[in-house]
Amino acid sequence: MTVPELPCEITVIRSRRKTLAAEIRRDGALIVRAPLRLPEAEIRRFLHEKSAWIRSHLAKQQALREQLAQMPAFTQEELAALRQQAQHTIPARVSYYAARLGVTYGRITLRFQKTRWGSCSAAGNLNFNCLLMLAPPRVLDSVVVHELCHRIHPDHSRAFYAEIRRVFPDYAQCHGWLRQNGARLIGRLPD
Repeated sequence: MTVPELPCEITVIRSRRKTLAAEIRRDGALIVRAPLRLPEAEIRRFLHEKSAWIRSHLAKQQALREQLAQMPAFTQEELAALRQQAQHTIPARVSYYAARLGVTYGRITLRFQKTRWGSCSAAGNLNFNCLLMLAPPRVLDSVVVHELCHRIHPDHSRAFYAEIRRVFPDYAQCHGWLRQNGARLIGRLPD
């Protein structure tokens, strides 16, 4: 789909959702998520109404890509040092917050990921991005708490976020830090 006022290709993904949503990916792709039977004219109207917001975010993404192109990729030595630091730090933080939440967990895996800061499997295995070592300690803790709260609520429901805020009241600020700065860290991973 194309919309004259938008300087990008648009991918529409239809599903059994009830609302429209637009997402701008790091590569500048615009994804629109729409209900199955919503007419294309409604999607175009939505995009027209959001065009200023979309153009603004596309420009920010382009500026970030240009900035990242000038930054050096992490060296193998830097990555090894981050992994070692993560192996020492993250399990201790998981243990601390698991006790506060009263949850158990399985294996902890540490990786360099380009799309996630953490995840929790149905079996309770936890994965964390080693790049969290470059974030402020409270940001690391917020990701740990987020993943451990999935042991209580395996979804992103209101109850899930209420549980996070109960243990970690400044979660929103930490999540905001990752949204604002995370791409600069991930962008330095070698291909």
